[in-house]
Amino acid sequence: MRSRKPVTAAHWPVPEERRTVTVLFADIVGSTGLVERLDPEDVRELQRAYFNTVAGVLRRWNGVVEKYIGDAVMALFGAHGSDGFDAYRAVRAGLEIQDALDRRAPAGIRLRVRVGVATGEALVDLAATRDGGHGTASGAVITTAARIQEYAPAGGVAVCAATRRATEGLVDQRPLAALTVAGKALPLDVWRVLGAARPRPTRHQGPLVGRRRELATAGDEIARAVRDRRPRWVSLVGPAGSGRSRILHELTRAVSTVDGAPVRWCVAHCPPYPEGELAPLADTVRAFARVRDTDPTPTVRRRLATALAGLLPPARRAAAVHALADFVVAPQDAGAAGRGAEVWREVLLDLAAGQPTVVAVDDLDRAAPALNRFLHRLFATASERGLPLAVVTTHGPGWADLLPGAAGRRRRVPLPTLGAVDTGRLLRQLLDRAGRPAALAGELLPLTGGNPAVAQAYVRALDEDGDRIGVPDTVRRRVDARLDRLDGDQRAVLMAGAAQPAEFPAATMDRVLGWAPGRAEPVLRALVAAGLLRRTGLGGYAVAEPTVARVARHRLPRALRAEFAGRARTAPQPAVAAAAGAGTRPDRVAAATGAGTRLDRVAAAAGFAGRPSAGPRTGDPATCPARPGSGSSPGDGGARGPLPGLVDAARRPAAATAGPKHPEGAPPPRAKSVGRRTRHDQGDLVSRGMFRAETTAGTFDGSPTVSLPRSPSRYAGLPHIGLARGAGAPGDGRRQALPAVGPPALTGRDREPAHRAAPRARARGRGRTGGFAGSPALAVA
Repeated sequence: MRSRKPVTAAHWPVPEERRTVTVLFADIVGSTGLVERLDPEDVRELQRAYFNTVAGVLRRWNGVVEKYIGDAVMALFGAHGSDGFDAYRAVRAGLEIQDALDRRAPAGIRLRVRVGVATGEALVDLAATRDGGHGTASGAVITTAARIQEYAPAGGVAVCAATRRATEGLVDQRPLAALTVAGKALPLDVWRVLGAARPRPTRHQGPLVGRRRELATAGDEIARAVRDRRPRWVSLVGPAGSGRSRILHELTRAVSTVDGAPVRWCVAHCPPYPEGELAPLADTVRAFARVRDTDPTPTVRRRLATALAGLLPPARRAAAVHALADFVVAPQDAGAAGRGAEVWREVLLDLAAGQPTVVAVDDLDRAAPALNRFLHRLFATASERGLPLAVVTTHGPGWADLLPGAAGRRRRVPLPTLGAVDTGRLLRQLLDRAGRPAALAGELLPLTGGNPAVAQAYVRALDEDGDRIGVPDTVRRRVDARLDRLDGDQRAVLMAGAAQPAEFPAATMDRVLGWAPGRAEPVLRALVAAGLLRRTGLGGYAVAEPTVARVARHRLPRALRAEFAGRARTAPQPAVAAAAGAGTRPDRVAAATGAGTRLDRVAAAAGFAGRPSAGPRTGDPATCPARPGSGSSPGDGGARGPLPGLVDAARRPAAATAGPKHPEGAPPPRAKSVGRRTRHDQGDLVSRGMFRAETTAGTFDGSPTVSLPRSPSRYAGLPHIGLARGAGAPGDGRRQALPAVGPPALTGRDREPAHRAAPRARARGRGRTGGFAGSPALAVA
């Protein structure tokens, strides 16, 4: 069983989190009377064997022993990292504790243990989430687990309603009588777990939406494998909930025949943490022989012999039946599983020699490496024999499957998120089936993120939550697992960013987390690449999905949220970032952005990306969003609008500049030519510290101009007005550096009305008699 490396305090800047955890309580039945009958030395030996057995099982299932209370053991699942199956691991650990104690019988005494499991929210001290870390979690869920354990049957595992929902379909359960617990307003619904359930195919209902192209692509690959008699490997790749299992289900129906020849499908479904490495293959053997889980061994052998008749010669058939029967009865036995898998591989090859065969494995990324090796050997042997066989797998995008020797016969079919139109259609269909008004689709659309399973979960939650649109448990578990796959810095940045009321620049994140300037920028870029953040106008960032933002924000303790908000209010809000620091040369910037004279190209090199939409023109990233689809990095082609803030500053006088001010709500003055008003606006830019003036003898009456030439070559030797920088003497005639500058914070009096869209601006270069050749001035078209 694969385990995850826990996140330690050294890698996690946030010391505590509000997490949904599963708590397990285990206690010995009748321990008081047992201790009274035993010698103290025998009691010590019994306790040591009991605690070692229980702790070993909990560690195998990635549980953390929080404390020992007398003979009771309390453990946490999902405290330091969630994989989305924390409740399932806790329940499986409870069942295994019972089996391990029955087999071991420490000190020759059979112990009976009660196990209670509850799932809920707790405040977790991340630095203390280790074995024996007392007081690492606080919340009502701990008391609930202890109370359920007291009412659990001896030798059994009882769970709460939240745990039952989280493990539905993964374990067999039956309800117990509701419990009345002191301090609880309502009785507790409790279920007893009978054992792990056999994986069953998910029932798919309703029409398929938005996946016709992917279905046709996968079907064509299977048909080519049959017609060319050359095996092909098809991978359906997408995140959890994207419809991988649904596409596989539709494939079994759509590709039932190829050119009139019937196709045999052998489909395996991989549950989380299977009982044996090759257990999913045992399910395909059961389906082949039409054997049920409850059939006795003689029945299994008889039906296997019938299924293999005519396929294998009598000399091989008896040994094959014996090996496959042992495999079906005990898939967790490594020896029986190895022998059965070898026989089953030869049976599949014999099947493919007689008719087209498809071997499919759903959720291959959950399977053990042994199952992957089985598929590789099957594919390689079928390729050598030239058999009409195809292998179809489904897995997540982060799982890599190396398949040597399959050049040109390997096809990955990605399942991207659904578009808004398809998601809306799916939501309306789901709402109609649930008897809900279709108008709710507009409210749910931004919450689904184009994920079909998330859309279904939100519609289903409307019935459970009484039309209150909250985050469903299944969605929260998926988001929690997604967040916990991040490293400590990425989680800290995402959660702190989710706590911001709007978009935020990188400098604000450094201030919020108390980091050195510049540390957050590469982390933010990594989160953008992972699809968890998105770039906004003016170089800001925001959480990409509303549901992710809600879950991440809620995981922060209230005190920490308030602290982050206070730091964000006092953080500087730079609107412009330099393209490459203070040493960036304007000619290189111009060359990198197309060597044009447009002011927006210089803005793109300086970090302005995206055209601001109509709204307050303050240079604040939170109030100047980028147009949809615009880029956000230098040279990405996303900057197509005027320079936000900088052009606006050129249109209106500064508060400290003498002269009349345009009234609030009125349009700012508009420059028509390179004349008196343009020079006045240039002086405004100088007064704001954004440009510096250099009076030279070669210009009209010593008036300054703005150096924005048509091509990089014209920057040479232009001792005019350059973008202001911290170093360099005025009039030195050298090429000026492009610094990190930004418009000053504007008061309410200086702001342009929110309804007024930004006029387009450009820089026109005009050569003038008596001046330097080709030296342009700033003009607003």
